[in-house]
Amino acid sequence: MTTLLLNKPFRVLSQFTTDSNKQTLADFIDTPDVYAAGRLDYDSEGLLLLTSDGRLQSRLSNPRFKIENTYWAQIEMDRAGAERVCEVLVKGVTLKDGPARAQFAEVIASPDVWPRTPPIRHRESVPASWIALKISEGRNRQVRRMTAAAGAPTLRLIRTEIGPFSLNGLAPGAHARVPDRVAWQRLTQREDD
Repeated sequence: MTTLLLNKPFRVLSQFTTDSNKQTLADFIDTPDVYAAGRLDYDSEGLLLLTSDGRLQSRLSNPRFKIENTYWAQIEMDRAGAERVCEVLVKGVTLKDGPARAQFAEVIASPDVWPRTPPIRHRESVPASWIALKISEGRNRQVRRMTAAAGAPTLRLIRTEIGPFSLNGLAPGAHARVPDRVAWQRLTQREDD
């Protein structure tokens, strides 16, 4: 069994094949028989877990287990507005596919992250802030839809944690192997906490 942590770059599909000319996981991972546990949108960046262990994949991607994912979202809003957005996200918003809420949301200092290609547009007249939030669902484009429903479009979205797993300084496109026994220990330890 194999478990990998990948820092998925911007504009990469969370799959190994495509009919288009878009980059896929195959451009970064040559390990056979691993599959993404969950997904990360084409225009989102950050942590993606790949495994050959079907039980681990099911546990991480099944909403029944409520595995928390942590994201950093850059939003078009000044700090005071971003604080209000965080309050709204924790109280909950209504999306087309039902209610959604963050377990946690707070404004953070601009994180020391890698440059994105192409870069985020910068407008002097429109401030931007970063927020950190945790959700335990994984609906399509959920964080982006939640921030938009709270009145703040997301400019950049980076997933930093999936349950007990984190980016731990992985550069975009880089991956690290996690021993399977460690992967299971981390998940079961979280359940016992």
